Amino acid sequence: MATGNARIGSQRGRWKGWTLLVVAVVGAALFWQWDEISGKASAATAFGAKTACSCHYLGGRDLDSCEGDFVPGMGAVFLSQDDGEQSVTATVPLVSSDTAHFHEGFGCVLDSWAD
Repeated sequence: MATGNARIGSQRGRWKGWTLLVVAVVGAALFWQWDEISGKASAATAFGAKTACSCHYLGGRDLDSCEGDFVPGMGAVFLSQDDGEQSVTATVPLVSSDTAHFHEGFGCVLDSWAD
């Protein structure tokens, strides 16, 4: 019976070891590729906010239908709207976020370009 319990304990130890290895490999990959990941996320959120803002406030379409205007690969971009501010925010969680506001006569402008 003692060997049965020792075997379960060694299996748990192996799972912990493999889990730590996977976390370390993913962490290293993120560290190595962070500039590329954050750059693509910044471009995607800027494009998403501007496109969805124009689609919603100029085109009069529902925000959910505006996601159909996105290019392939933008599945990680999430949209939210603030009708009081007439704005749309596009976010890639934990990486990037951009907001575009509707301005009468100008259309939708990214906040980062308005300054």
